[in-house]
Amino acid sequence: MTMSLESAAQAMREAMRQTVKRYSLWYLVQGVMMVLGGVLALVYPFVSSAAVVLFLGWVLIISGVVQGISLIGAQNVPHFWLQLVSVVLSVIVGVLFLRHPGEGLLALTLLLIVFFMVEGISKVIFALTIRPFPNWGWVLASGVIGILLAFYLWASLPITAIWLLGVLLGIQLISEGAAIGYLAWQVRQT
Repeated sequence: MTMSLESAAQAMREAMRQTVKRYSLWYLVQGVMMVLGGVLALVYPFVSSAAVVLFLGWVLIISGVVQGISLIGAQNVPHFWLQLVSVVLSVIVGVLFLRHPGEGLLALTLLLIVFFMVEGISKVIFALTIRPFPNWGWVLASGVIGILLAFYLWASLPITAIWLLGVLLGIQLISEGAAIGYLAWQVRQT
């Protein structure tokens, strides 16, 4: 059984290698475009932050409408009313993001600050729990950095909302684009 799973995994890896090799030029182009988009997001963080809010607004509206259409004629489905409330909230939040992107930026920034704080606290607790293990200090440091980041972002809040989403988007695009581009470049070299 283990041998067949291992051979299946090997076959899958080989198929992926061949696919990446066959389309390596497109992966390379995608990686370069993502890095360029990430750099633009870092250079113009307000524009990219606003774009994230507007994009999210449209995604919420479209997903709410699609979910609403799927509920037509499904009044007898369990939890129908809960799903209907989800549809209405999705559309309302999407419309609010489109009509008031500044408030949407602030709301999403507050959510990120809460996330960084909770994640930091949980990492500190986890690090102190596993303290005899090697390298537990790295986990502790990561948690403390998350907490300090949350406090910093909170202290500069009206300004933070303008740039935070754009900077995070830029970092994500650059790191993912660089990884895809490097993979495509390495495959082309072999």
